[in-house]
Amino acid sequence: MPAGLGYNGWLCMFVGMSGALLPVYTSRWRPSPESQENARQWASLLELLGQHHQAALFQGREKHIQKARAQGKFLARERIAYLLDEGSPFLELLPLAGLGGTTSSPGGTTVGGIGLVAGHWTLVISNVGTEKGGAVDLPTLQKSLRLSEIALENRLPVVNFVESAGADLPEQARVFIQGGAIFREITRRSREGIPTISVVMGSSTAGGAYVPGMSDYTIFVRRQAYAFLGGPPLVRMATGEIVDEETLGGAEVHASRSGLADFLAENELEAILLARQILSRLPRPSAGFVPSSARPPRYPPEEILQIVPADPRQPFDIRELIARLVDDSRFLEFKPLWGSTLVTGWAEIYGYPVGILANNGVLFPDSANKGAHFIELCNRQGVPLLFLQNITGFIVGRQYEAEGIIRHGAKLINAVANSDVPHLTLIVGASYGAGNYAMAGRAYRPRFLFVYPHSRIAVMGAEQLAGVMEQIQRQAAEKAGTPLDETQAAALRSHLIQEIEKTSTAWYSTGQLWDDGVIDPRQTREVLGLCLAVVYQQPLYASNRYGVFRH
Repeated sequence: MPAGLGYNGWLCMFVGMSGALLPVYTSRWRPSPESQENARQWASLLELLGQHHQAALFQGREKHIQKARAQGKFLARERIAYLLDEGSPFLELLPLAGLGGTTSSPGGTTVGGIGLVAGHWTLVISNVGTEKGGAVDLPTLQKSLRLSEIALENRLPVVNFVESAGADLPEQARVFIQGGAIFREITRRSREGIPTISVVMGSSTAGGAYVPGMSDYTIFVRRQAYAFLGGPPLVRMATGEIVDEETLGGAEVHASRSGLADFLAENELEAILLARQILSRLPRPSAGFVPSSARPPRYPPEEILQIVPADPRQPFDIRELIARLVDDSRFLEFKPLWGSTLVTGWAEIYGYPVGILANNGVLFPDSANKGAHFIELCNRQGVPLLFLQNITGFIVGRQYEAEGIIRHGAKLINAVANSDVPHLTLIVGASYGAGNYAMAGRAYRPRFLFVYPHSRIAVMGAEQLAGVMEQIQRQAAEKAGTPLDETQAAALRSHLIQEIEKTSTAWYSTGQLWDDGVIDPRQTREVLGLCLAVVYQQPLYASNRYGVFRH
């Protein structure tokens, strides 16, 4: 141990040196007229991304916003801005949930994301009370449940700005049964020592009243916050009693009589300050990893738009993307001469160690075995895994079936399914078939999953799927001894291609909550860095136990 350094100082020095020991990846990419044209195509995709994000900023009609202003209220996003520490980043999650739907604007009636509050990484949820009274439709419910899952998995305290009319009554058949999980998850987090602070800023009606009711801490704003299982109209209908909101369930009632309110604030700023003060008293994670320093990549992120093809059908060397994401472009590649269609290796992002699995073509038996081996090693080391998906699936054909592609592919899926270290997944192109599963797609529960705007997610490509269906038609007609109606077959093929193209886009994926957000490729490093900071707050353990491998 170097003289003058205690154990912690020596450890920090070693961590700071470890990344510098990794070899530098020297980029082979050079700009060309084709790459500049590719960047222009990306500009169109990013313009569309900006338009969708702009639509997600909608917080209700102007008359509802002005009414809220007159009542001394902040809007949902303003509450988050006042809560966060000065200079804190804010990673908004699922901002386009429900995109393409008809029940609410993209993102639903809730804004959610992760930022620093009183020095704690915190999941912040803010109901958009100026849109449908913050009523919960299906996309909002699904978004709320995913946010709750993120908080539980990453042990994030939750601040919930409550202003909700409860279930969106026209949508009740779609949200009522599942909706109870919101309250269940609040108390399950509490059982695990993960607190929820509910700051009631407006009406909290019916199911909405159980949000503060199940929370660890509650803050009510005087003459502004209300909570009741049944509002005045329901009480009058059910009992004949005529009562106003303040008398029935106002902040003073809950602070002085019912006991539901732990703190009574005079206004929203005071309520936000109280939330920050509560968080400041929470114990900080004691076993988290804190990196000492980090160098940026040697190549600018703007080059990503010239390197990653805007058309996901076009191949590229995934190492060129890695070199623009990791610290100092340093990457220790594992088995570089074997299983070449899956690139694996170690790097650091903002000083946080990470193991990377990145597609560089279709998965063969050797690349599947290589991936399973690498996952085991990272679990032994307690290093999180980053999956960079650009995959059309596993190789097919008589030769590969005989060589055991199913058996070898199952090894990789087994390893992914049973890996205990945190997984981060980024789809940077295609995500088709079992390749999606083998590379930690949504069904395999990565801690976070993001996609690039040009990505495609489906069982297979539209042309391939339509071709398979046409072959099935022809075989059926042949067996029946009848001629195939070529006009009808062509019409069906065209229809299928259009439908698959529409439902395999990144926009459809994010609208269905198959991911946690569509991101600008140039912001990839920042997004991954924040996610790694979150997962590294807790000690990383792995049982190193797997299902039976078919060796």
